[in-house]
Amino acid sequence: MPRIARTLADECCYHLINRGNGRQQVFHKDGDYQAFIDLLLQWRGDYGMKILAWCLMPNHFHLLVQPAAAAQLHRWMRRLMTTHVRRYHKHYGTSGHLWQGRYKGFLVQNDDHLLTVARYVEGNPVRARLVATAAEWPWSSHRARKAETEDVRPDAFPCPLPVDWGAFVDTPLAAGEIEKLRNSVNRQAPFGNDAWQDKLCVALGLESTVRQRGWQKGRKREIGA
Repeated sequence: MPRIARTLADECCYHLINRGNGRQQVFHKDGDYQAFIDLLLQWRGDYGMKILAWCLMPNHFHLLVQPAAAAQLHRWMRRLMTTHVRRYHKHYGTSGHLWQGRYKGFLVQNDDHLLTVARYVEGNPVRARLVATAAEWPWSSHRARKAETEDVRPDAFPCPLPVDWGAFVDTPLAAGEIEKLRNSVNRQAPFGNDAWQDKLCVALGLESTVRQRGWQKGRKREIGA
């Protein structure tokens, strides 16, 4: 990857998702959720990872992270996932594939788009009708933001948060916002405004992820145009 591409990726935040193999339930009890969160937070300093938001659901998870260096992201995720699978199988006496495969991830622009993704992540249990408000779900960063000890809190956002974060998260996303987010998830396309997205896709060779928006095959663009 060219230096400019690495630099762009280093400066970005990432939305990461994985789901249980065959959509099977992965988190069965409180201890399962807590064990994963403990692993999630345990090595963030070792890999230069800022964990901005998370949400664990019965059969999948969402993470919103900002690595100091993009190259560390895969190393951190590999350690997180392999350790979790090994301990899960030891605890339950099982074997085989636990997750559907490698995690999905896409880059997120560091502005209001980042807040939209965080809102989507922490509001997931409400959309799934598991709880009435995001604060009621114990297995997300929403409640952890108010924790007394720093080691269990999510890291600070690189952009200002709304004053009433709880009300912001509990306000339903517009249908258009959800559609754009889900398109980014399905195609693993960068999530941001068109100019930022075009710049990043050219630099990182991700044009195919947004081609349905109007990219033409073989079209040439200048970085920063």
